Amino acid sequence: MPGPLAEPLGFGGPDWIELLAALLLAGSLLLWRPYIEPLARRIGRHPAWCAALLAAFALALRLALLPNHPIPTPGVYDEFGHLLVAGTLLHGRLANPVHPMHRFFETIFVLQQPTYSSIYPLGMGMLLAIGRLLTGLPWSGVLLAMAAFCSLCYWMLRGWVSPDWALAGAALALARFGPLNDWTNCYWGGHLPALAGCLVFGALPRLTARPRPRDAILLGLGLGLHLLTRPFESIFLLAAVLFFLIPHFRNPPLRRPLALAALATLPAIAVTLLQNHSVTGSWTTLPYVESRAQYGVPTTFSFEPVPAPGRALTVSQAGIYRMQSAAHGPADTPARFLARLAYRVRFLRFFLSPPLYLALLAFPLLLAEHRWRAVLFPCALFLLGGNLYPFFFPHYAGALAAVLTLAAVAALARIHRSGATGAFAARALLLLALLPFAFWYPIHLLDSNPRLRALEAFDTWDGINHPGDNLRAAIAAKVAQLPGRPLIFVHYEPSHAFQNEWVWNAADIDSARVVWALDLGPAEDEALRRYYPNRSAWSFSPDTDPRVIAPYRAPSPAAPAPPPPPKPTHGLTLEQVH
Repeated sequence: MPGPLAEPLGFGGPDWIELLAALLLAGSLLLWRPYIEPLARRIGRHPAWCAALLAAFALALRLALLPNHPIPTPGVYDEFGHLLVAGTLLHGRLANPVHPMHRFFETIFVLQQPTYSSIYPLGMGMLLAIGRLLTGLPWSGVLLAMAAFCSLCYWMLRGWVSPDWALAGAALALARFGPLNDWTNCYWGGHLPALAGCLVFGALPRLTARPRPRDAILLGLGLGLHLLTRPFESIFLLAAVLFFLIPHFRNPPLRRPLALAALATLPAIAVTLLQNHSVTGSWTTLPYVESRAQYGVPTTFSFEPVPAPGRALTVSQAGIYRMQSAAHGPADTPARFLARLAYRVRFLRFFLSPPLYLALLAFPLLLAEHRWRAVLFPCALFLLGGNLYPFFFPHYAGALAAVLTLAAVAALARIHRSGATGAFAARALLLLALLPFAFWYPIHLLDSNPRLRALEAFDTWDGINHPGDNLRAAIAAKVAQLPGRPLIFVHYEPSHAFQNEWVWNAADIDSARVVWALDLGPAEDEALRRYYPNRSAWSFSPDTDPRVIAPYRAPSPAAPAPPPPPKPTHGLTLEQVH
């Protein structure tokens, strides 16, 4: 055991984790009654200030990490798709005109015809566009959504539990979905549907207790925002709302607010229809449905046949089509459905830390009340309904960030009410649930220390970026040093992996400083070079090592083949004749 023995105390990585975790837990328990609990109660007396402080604290925590964890560099095709939506919106339109040289710009999840557009809904792109407008950085929109989610989660919880437990739940949300979470450190995140879930489930108990126009509008805005981010899963969220309202449908004072909520949802519906028409030419054809018809991706539901592409595909497009078709597999069966469902249970860990699994064991004690059954209902809907699609990522079920946090906090509050032993158990489970963040955040904050950074190998379910761990950031730095306005031809090998797609362009391709184009061969490339006479041409081969951006040189014309030797005469060779 040379590793631990080389340390003064003989501690390896897990030993340090165990020691530091024990210190944090012991210190928290000692400080809880004299300091933490009284301070939380004083803060909780001012809900508006409390919500604002939660948002500001979440922002400050992530900004403090910037020296060691800089602004994320987009690297996944979904991220570039949302950034294209943002760029299109900033040009004051919902779709871009077809580019005359569009065959060079074919890429993943981007339509070239009938318009040049991303296939994604508007929600995330709107958020990134707001970030660019405010600071020039799309990531600023991601930070704002993260801060707003932490604040709105507190507001939501106050409609269900006591102010003390609402603040505790907001702390859990910040620890799980805040600075270290994958959603905060990428451009395809889940904070928008999570935020929509907070609006919906925060408005519902207030609306049924005291129908007010404000809560009705917030309910409609939550449903509309979710529609703009996750259209398919919005069916489940709407069904959850209707299930919650079942005992209240005959309540006359509630009818007018519900009509107001429906009206508040209409702008999102109208914008969705307008985007459909602008991108595809049809009010009812979603952009990703048009993509499926042309490219065969995104794939269909598991009970439908695998779609066939309607056009020739590039190397990258063919790669993702094969992957998605293989993941789809043959027509679904009950056995395959259940196997996929069992696999997806593990993603619950993304939303909840392990101690809260124990807390949820007390949640069935609450199910005698309809409102708590209405909390369990969307969990089942998102799990079962989402299982009809072959792929799953946590942001697909982003609204469950609010619902599961609510369920965990309600269970902890129920345990706390069961006596002195229960109060101690609830307090201990809460602290244990907050412990991972309290442990890992200082390590990420100080991970310029190599020993601390070595511990990060044991971190799980966090998704924070490091400087230098992204090839695209290194290539972007090289591109920034190229003179003038580069035109970069990307040459893919036949074995190219679709995850490593490089042809991504701005909404207005011609006015962008850099244009990325497929290398279609010397003759075709020359046409694009003539189209951009004022751009310097470069070549990039991402499938070679090292990856170098070099001046573009078309292959030299092949030398003419030598003439064939004359045929032998009367069985003699030319040499024999001479």
